[in-house]
Amino acid sequence: MHFKDQPTFPDNFLWGASSAAWQVEGAVAEDGRSTAIIDLNSKKKKPYTDNSIAADHYHKYKEDVQLMADAGFTSYRFSIAWPRIYPDNSGVQNQLGIDFYNQLIDELVAHGITPIVTLYHYDMPVWVDEEFNGWYDRGIIDAFDQYVRTCFNAFGDRVKYWLAINEQNMQIVYGDWLGVCKYPETWFEDKWRVNHIMNLCHAKAVIACHELVEDGKIGPVPGMVPFYPESAKPEDQIAAMNAEELTEKIWNDFNANREYNGFIKRYWKEHDIDPDIRPGDMELVAQAKIDFFGINCYRSNVAKESPVDSQRQEIGLNKSGKKGEFVYPNYPGIFAQTVNRFVETTDWDWEIDPVAMRYLLRYMEDHYHLPMVITENGYGAHETLGEDGKVHDQERIAFLNDQIYQVGLAIEDGAKVFGYNPWSFTDLLSTGNGMAKRYGLVYINTTDEALLDLRRIPKDSYYWYKEVIHSNGQSLKRPE
Repeated sequence: MHFKDQPTFPDNFLWGASSAAWQVEGAVAEDGRSTAIIDLNSKKKKPYTDNSIAADHYHKYKEDVQLMADAGFTSYRFSIAWPRIYPDNSGVQNQLGIDFYNQLIDELVAHGITPIVTLYHYDMPVWVDEEFNGWYDRGIIDAFDQYVRTCFNAFGDRVKYWLAINEQNMQIVYGDWLGVCKYPETWFEDKWRVNHIMNLCHAKAVIACHELVEDGKIGPVPGMVPFYPESAKPEDQIAAMNAEELTEKIWNDFNANREYNGFIKRYWKEHDIDPDIRPGDMELVAQAKIDFFGINCYRSNVAKESPVDSQRQEIGLNKSGKKGEFVYPNYPGIFAQTVNRFVETTDWDWEIDPVAMRYLLRYMEDHYHLPMVITENGYGAHETLGEDGKVHDQERIAFLNDQIYQVGLAIEDGAKVFGYNPWSFTDLLSTGNGMAKRYGLVYINTTDEALLDLRRIPKDSYYWYKEVIHSNGQSLKRPE
């Protein structure tokens, strides 16, 4: 249904882009920053480079912010690196780390750019991992609380939008890939105890934000991949609902309603799982009232009925960028994931489905009635500089145009969306594919094989997005 051809965006809509500290900053051993688990994890993922230099944003942040300002950005979503703030277990904060983020925030504010800050985006300090066995030990709760309170006190006078834990649901669903799982043989049971501890850390952050930041707003950042049923067959619909529960809805229900929903309680009971909920836990959670949802959405999925007697198949992510290498999972009696024959896919077998964005935003509005901000959405591709020294990324422009158009339609539908921050501002180190998989509006002149001059070269999409911002979305083309 189209009420009119061109959706209208609110006058104060925040236009920007996103990044994460470990993927963009580099300088991993400078100015007191200690090693993060993700540093070690990134070194394992050869053949591509690790995150020691990445896009070198740590040294080039002023140049990057100027490029944001030149494009008309009014927001920038980034993360703070925990090991820059607390490099060890002494309890002494690292002033040089705080200085860096103060300088970045001041630079953004001076250019009229609203900072949207993620507190945790996968860079757990090694000392935290060693002392508390990662997310497995409740000792991490107080360490996390100390860290976030330091951030709120140091930056809360200028930062009013906060995000607690990036894609907690994905960290549980893909625990091995994202370095959260330590004992693969018992992860099926362990993940729910780990998840509960993460929930308590989330709750601590929400409570501290409201206590320490005047007019501060905070929310979770789920990784959202809407599931469609493969057909009108009722069992396929239930399979899609099961898939949605076990990949995202359990977490969203918990964050919005501050209690575990009936589906996961039944799941725990049927699988004899003890999530280790202790006295006082849910009373703490009850105080953690979120203000909005950050939304990370790139694609959609399809689910179908999975017979109880079928063969279990774990998901196999496409890590090469060669189409067709993704392995669809099958969970007997719960759901099977399958191909969507109605949409195209990227080289990494990710569905190109802009309508999923509209569907998702309406779904979230219907379920939770909370404001939302897009914190990740983007198009990853193999890219090189052309002979003219430029990057002509027409596929990204087409992708972003159609995605943003659907955001506009969702707003027309009544979804309360206050900003759009695609992934990513510059090229950066992809979680699964290094610098080979580029998402940026700005090209970084380096590769996995060779450290080049790290020049910032705005792509065609940068100039296209600049026009979208200046027209407040009115330059968007209606999708064909």
